[in-house]
Amino acid sequence: MTNEVLLRVENVTRIFGRGDRKFTAVEGINLEIRTGEFVALLGPSGCGKSTLLRMITGLIAPTSGVVYYRGRPVRSVNPYATMVFQTFALFPWLTVRDNVSLALEARGVPTAERQPQAEKLIDLVGMDGFESAYPRELSGGMRQKVGFARALAVEPELLCLDEPFSALDVLSAEALRGELMELWNSGVLPTRAILMVSHNIDEALFMADRIVVMGKEPGHIAAVFPIDLPHPRNRKAPAFEAFIDRIYGAIAGRTEPEAKEIGTAPGVAGITRILPPSSVEALAGMLEHLNANRSPYDIYKLDTELGLDMADLVRTIEMSEMLGFAKVGSGDIEITPLGQAFAEASILARKEIFAGRAKRLPMVDWTMQMLRAAPDYRLPWRVFYTALLPEFPDDVATRQLDTVIDWGRYAELLDYDDRNETLRLGEAVTPPGV
Repeated sequence: MTNEVLLRVENVTRIFGRGDRKFTAVEGINLEIRTGEFVALLGPSGCGKSTLLRMITGLIAPTSGVVYYRGRPVRSVNPYATMVFQTFALFPWLTVRDNVSLALEARGVPTAERQPQAEKLIDLVGMDGFESAYPRELSGGMRQKVGFARALAVEPELLCLDEPFSALDVLSAEALRGELMELWNSGVLPTRAILMVSHNIDEALFMADRIVVMGKEPGHIAAVFPIDLPHPRNRKAPAFEAFIDRIYGAIAGRTEPEAKEIGTAPGVAGITRILPPSSVEALAGMLEHLNANRSPYDIYKLDTELGLDMADLVRTIEMSEMLGFAKVGSGDIEITPLGQAFAEASILARKEIFAGRAKRLPMVDWTMQMLRAAPDYRLPWRVFYTALLPEFPDDVATRQLDTVIDWGRYAELLDYDDRNETLRLGEAVTPPGV
């Protein structure tokens, strides 16, 4: 198999929205994928991994820059690439055979040839014997196998996987990863290259030849790691663990002296600081764990020890940095004296420490200022939502408000009445007599 360039992404940027409601999902992306490669796109939620994948397959167009396939610009749906999504996306009224045959029909395969080709693909993914079963009769792992068979029916040169194992239970996901790697490494797949989006470092390192780490705000390529470990890979090998440590270091970054305070409030010049959607409970659990163990601590150990996946762990680490409770460097996390004080404090003292830090954050401070200027120190939720829309997409604006409310309630800086969807200053900061 030659080392030919199949795909080239050249200085690609994608902006959603228009006018005052623009949001840059990814910016200045440059990437090449060659024949014989299994490449993983890795990064925290919101860094634009799926957006990039959809531009590569031609489902959406870049705002600027060009996606090339075999040297030609991708102007519409890429006929040489196909996608396997997180959800199984099977037609429930069709059998396994018919779901796979539908892709062959779309490819223009004659009717007489569809059934034998479909059965060959079903056998390839280990679903022989279930040709006449309906999706409702199958487990999650089996349904995703049918999704793989249907994707392979179009004989794609580039197979794109958008977190294909994330909807499965742990054991099913692990079994399907192993089976896919067996097919890929044996050379029986018609595919020339695989590009997989993942938020799971262990998964990406187990499967990929190259890991591309993306950062966010906006999405960009932060680091690239060629993986030279032989297959099958041993997760307990020192070299495997060393790679995990390096990759976590690239994703979590390094705490700079000003990192706790960077960013601006909504409506103010500069980049608005987005709050990571993590919970106080996750923060407290992580800080207690760090306080009870040697510091600095390897970040990669925390996901299994705390039961958090990479996305949740990165959000919790970002929350701890933002509040000044921890600092990060070279794949390690170290609890600060303030973080130690929080971990060792009583319930009420924790609230006071948290409140003192949270109200300094631009998003929280902006919310409190809006409420202080309002009659009775209360405003409808929609007022804040509308004010955030010029800066964020709808779902991001909603998540930001959910996070502000969650943190503000814990710190008693804010209160929220779900019955009438109204925010109010918390009792701890409301002027006397109100």
